[in-house]
Amino acid sequence: MSRVFEGMRARVAGLATAAGAMFVSGGAFAQELMGQPTPGSIGLQPAASPLKHHAHFFHDVILMPIITVITLFVLALLIWVIVRYNKRANPVPARWSHNTLVEVVWTVVPVLILMFIAIFSFRLLFEYHDTPKVDLTVKATGYQWYWGYEYPDQNVSEFVSNMLPEEEAKKRGVPFRLAATEPLVVPVNKTVRVLVTGADVIHALALPAFGLKVDAVPGRVNETWFRAERVGTYYGQCSELCGVDHAFMPIEIKVVSDAEFAAWVASKGGGAPAPTPTALNNQADAANAAAGGPADAAAPAAPAAGAAPINPAASAPATPEPSSTTAPAAAPAPAAKQ
Repeated sequence: MSRVFEGMRARVAGLATAAGAMFVSGGAFAQELMGQPTPGSIGLQPAASPLKHHAHFFHDVILMPIITVITLFVLALLIWVIVRYNKRANPVPARWSHNTLVEVVWTVVPVLILMFIAIFSFRLLFEYHDTPKVDLTVKATGYQWYWGYEYPDQNVSEFVSNMLPEEEAKKRGVPFRLAATEPLVVPVNKTVRVLVTGADVIHALALPAFGLKVDAVPGRVNETWFRAERVGTYYGQCSELCGVDHAFMPIEIKVVSDAEFAAWVASKGGGAPAPTPTALNNQADAANAAAGGPADAAAPAAPAAGAAPINPAASAPATPEPSSTTAPAAAPAPAAKQ
């Protein structure tokens, strides 16, 4: 019996080793593509934004080791119970049915594991909602079955983005059903705030390389952000079942340099963003500080010529005094002689 058990344990260990090797070297089967799915690849898409890097850490360093240990532990328990307590090895079963220590352990340990996971989970959730200083705002509206993009800061009105036809996709050498007729263009290394809403039914804006997944709900505006770390083209799709053509709502984001983005905005009829009141106030404060302060605006106005100087400490008169510049009254005419 011991030989059988040792053989089974050796087989299980071999399978576990092979599975671990396949998991670790999964990316070696195919060269990872940036911004789109890689055929034959295992794991998440390569990260191209800070949020996605943090999501990778949470998945690869926190969740995967924990679930791997739990899975192997449960598998070992199952094998031990099957081998040790089957009818042949244990013909007379035990009579007891409870164990206080075991029940306390299997209640407390999962709670501690979940509390440990919650620390990193809430931190990642906070980073998604803690938007840094915004450089660009884009509004994305989901329709049945296409996307509309608008750049309010650059005065670029909404334009429509549909799925690129198959013939055109082959001609351009881009992935069919992921490439779009009008990509969303953003500058590299800039914080982009995305306002997401829906016009008819619920859609979802999802782009794996940036870690984006936000519902587009009619009558409600959701907000997310990303900062692309490198120039390139990144693909996503609508990830909320929204009707018969749900699979034909690709999302294409093209990350370009600042100069290329300015040229693209000009081609769309837009321009430089109008300065906000806060920016105008900051510019005025900086100009005043450089000029030595707003001395002229703070100084009191000079009295008019010929006017009596005003004593700021004197109280106001009860009745207004006659002005010194008022013309004297005309003398009365002499009475007629009789």
